[in-house]
Amino acid sequence: MRKTFATTLFLASTSLSTFANASECGTVTIADMSWNSATIIANIDRFILEHGFGCDAELVPGDTMATGTAMIEKGQPDIAPEFWSNAMKSALDKGVEEGRIRYAGATLTDGGEEGFWVPAYMVEKDPSLATIAGIKANAKLFKHPEDPEKSAFMICPSGWNCQITTTNLYQALNLADDGFDLIDPGSGAGLSGSIAKAYERKEAWFGYYWAPTAVLGKYNMVKVDFGSGIDEKHFKECITQDDCLDPKPTMFPPSAVDTVVTEKFAARAPEALAYLNARAFKNAQMNELLAWMEDEQADGEYSVEHFLTNYEDTWSQWVDSATAKKIKKAVSEL
Repeated sequence: MRKTFATTLFLASTSLSTFANASECGTVTIADMSWNSATIIANIDRFILEHGFGCDAELVPGDTMATGTAMIEKGQPDIAPEFWSNAMKSALDKGVEEGRIRYAGATLTDGGEEGFWVPAYMVEKDPSLATIAGIKANAKLFKHPEDPEKSAFMICPSGWNCQITTTNLYQALNLADDGFDLIDPGSGAGLSGSIAKAYERKEAWFGYYWAPTAVLGKYNMVKVDFGSGIDEKHFKECITQDDCLDPKPTMFPPSAVDTVVTEKFAARAPEALAYLNARAFKNAQMNELLAWMEDEQADGEYSVEHFLTNYEDTWSQWVDSATAKKIKKAVSEL
């Protein structure tokens, strides 16, 4: 009788503990950014936090600048799973100093890669096109879609922070003097579609892109060398700023890609925070996921099942064995 009563007490306390953990975690808002790697990670986090940690996790639309500002000023959303933190480093660091947010670990352990690119088939014909001097000397190759007197440089879509950096570098490299005009593709799909279209037709293309992405995994592109090296200090203090008055040429430094969380979330959900601290991807692995996502025309939610089913050796390292069992059970019920 004592054993039964003790067992009952143990089960009751365990249930209360589990309930307490879920209650502490509570409702968690996760920024679902507008590019595929970010939306995959956001959906993975939502599933794992919900089924592994008992959080009431939900996705909210996200954008680098808007999300970062909202987290610092309003404390929402709770989590930004893939934050290219160079984009607003000074503001994020200030938010950390003020105890509003914190970095919860590297999302991409290799960092992100940004640059100006041309198709490899162009460089194979003329190796000088791997340099900015060669690009400028052959500006007429890059036909403007509307003005035959100008050349086309594909910039980041409006609202993306990389439009600030690419515009500043466009000015620093004096591309306007060589006839290049900024072309806004209108969206991420428009930007990637312009590369795909150029490749299909073996046409000239020159513009900004980043990795890891399915596009750079699928299409062989060459990063253009500015001949400047990397001036990380100038890049952070001027090139990333909307009011950069005297931009100078510099290659993009490797981009820190972090998980950013609010301090309130970190304080109330330490177990969930530990998962986010451990959760990280290699670029090659992310390229695989992105290529699969594109080939299958899968959205972020559908991609979660693929990842959790086929990459168990990866994600099971991010959580303890008991939590991993809960997640596996939830996957089996999909």
